[in-house]
Amino acid sequence: MAIAAGRSKAEWQELDQQHYLHPFTDHKELSEKKSRIITRADGVYIYDADDNKILDGMSGLWCVNAGYGRDELVQAAAAQLSELPYYNSFFQCAHPPSIELSRVLGEVTQAHFKRVFYTGSGSESIDTMIRMVWRYWDLMEQPQRKLIIARQNAYHGSTVAGASLGGMKLMHSQGGSLGNIAHIEQPYWFGSDHSMSLDDFGLHAARELEKKIEEVGADKVAAFVGEPIQGAGGVIVPPDTYWPEIQRICDEHGILLITDEVICGFGRLGEWFGADYYGVKSDLMTFAKGVTSGYLPLGGVMVGDRVGDVLIDKGGEFYHGFTYSGHPASCAVAIENVRIMQRENLVTRVRDDIGPYLQEKWAALGEHPLVGETRMVGLMGAFELVKDKDSLTRFDEDDSAGTICRDFLINNGLVMRAVGDTIVTAPPLTISHAEADELIETAWKCLDLTQQAL
Repeated sequence: MAIAAGRSKAEWQELDQQHYLHPFTDHKELSEKKSRIITRADGVYIYDADDNKILDGMSGLWCVNAGYGRDELVQAAAAQLSELPYYNSFFQCAHPPSIELSRVLGEVTQAHFKRVFYTGSGSESIDTMIRMVWRYWDLMEQPQRKLIIARQNAYHGSTVAGASLGGMKLMHSQGGSLGNIAHIEQPYWFGSDHSMSLDDFGLHAARELEKKIEEVGADKVAAFVGEPIQGAGGVIVPPDTYWPEIQRICDEHGILLITDEVICGFGRLGEWFGADYYGVKSDLMTFAKGVTSGYLPLGGVMVGDRVGDVLIDKGGEFYHGFTYSGHPASCAVAIENVRIMQRENLVTRVRDDIGPYLQEKWAALGEHPLVGETRMVGLMGAFELVKDKDSLTRFDEDDSAGTICRDFLINNGLVMRAVGDTIVTAPPLTISHAEADELIETAWKCLDLTQQAL
């Protein structure tokens, strides 16, 4: 019997309030409001304890790429748990699922990515990446190269290292952070003064990296890291000129280039990875989420030859790792997840079919009086709520326009996320045309309700 059947909704809510501390939550507020209890899911829908059917326009947390109810993934986990539920990768040991997944990941990534280091999450992948970067430069006899440059409003996880590398001020305000990290402007044209064209702004934002390198000295800079598209920051889609200029700057100054693919990876943008979409050749690539479609925790770092060869040939023992690095069941699920994506051509479907279909309808939301801009790449999009459409004047923070819209959405059967007054979506890659129509119709209805409420 499923655990959810054991108690009433009220009982689950009471136990939740007494015992469970949620991520990114005001628990005093939650104790008054009560949590929504999600009990089951199928396809692109989740169901709560009142059996409300809700279209999951966020793929859980940007991760359920292959959709819910995939018995193939359940069976892959069950078979591996029956045979070898766990063994570690320390002490010169390995097991078939972790080795096979390593080979499979080498097939779907760029040719210079032949090696992977496994973690349990995106945050652990970021911590691992930082340690690899610093170790690499030590081995290259340039130990002074410690500074890692990231971007304002970027999200790279919530461990101390991940939160430090990320550029979210609210996270920084609640604790100390690592040194050797600097932040530059994000490529957010809508959030700028609109005085530049998109292409010019893309070059301007990228050249902030060059300014920072020149300010601190190239011999001090270890790496630049960026999400191909900033997800949790509000689906910030950089202008087309941005990433080629970032690549040029990193290459000219000899610094490592890292793409954080935790959200953009595994088909989200209509390519296997965001680096593929933007034509970037990164030295390290962090991943998690979509590698298992969220069915079990797994993350990792794809290690390019430039770094991997040095770590192996010069490095000796790398004093880093996790109890669950390469967990057998998680790796088995990831292998089957990639096979599903290949069998069903989900990546090319996003690029050639459902992506363009939803993008066209998403763009039409820009006609609504509250919407100042829409943007979508693959199945990852956002629209901006504005008080005045002509001047693109934003709402005052006290108006809580984004929160109001988000609440109307969930109460009308659609999960989308509010990042301030930016509403974002990232539905499963399996969403049908009819379900995409439902998403758009519900979004428009809730925009109308938000306009009335404001």
